[in-house]
Amino acid sequence: MANDKTYMAKSKEVEQKWYLVDATDKVVGRLASDIAMILMGKHRPVYTPHIDTGEYVIVTNVDKLIFTGKKLNQKKYTWYTGYPGLRSEKAQERFARRPELVLMDSVRRMLPKNNLAKRMLRKLKVYKSGEQHPHQAQNPEVLELAITRGRVNAG
Repeated sequence: MANDKTYMAKSKEVEQKWYLVDATDKVVGRLASDIAMILMGKHRPVYTPHIDTGEYVIVTNVDKLIFTGKKLNQKKYTWYTGYPGLRSEKAQERFARRPELVLMDSVRRMLPKNNLAKRMLRKLKVYKSGEQHPHQAQNPEVLELAITRGRVNAG
């Protein structure tokens, strides 16, 4: 009992893998929460809160994501521009214009609110459509995330 010690991962010792996720017909929030867990490294037994133990995630076909319920028409994204008042945009407008922003924003809000989250978010690579991405040299493993059980409305 005297020799029991808690293991703390060191940033140099953590080997980071690359995963490829196909977002076709996946729900935005469920996919984002799974991606956030992988980026943080909470899926690993050596998870350490103050060390980046997460993996790299490549997401393709983001333009084929779906929203459940009436979120596509009712959800609003608001932001501050520096001028009086807020700018806002419906999810349907943002998704039509830049679908990768919808997923990136959703994942960003699920990460911890500190400087480490910026490093984690840089490891997320999001691409609009197709299987084409410039990360073939990393040999990413195909990963199946956000498996839905039951009926899902296609916005």
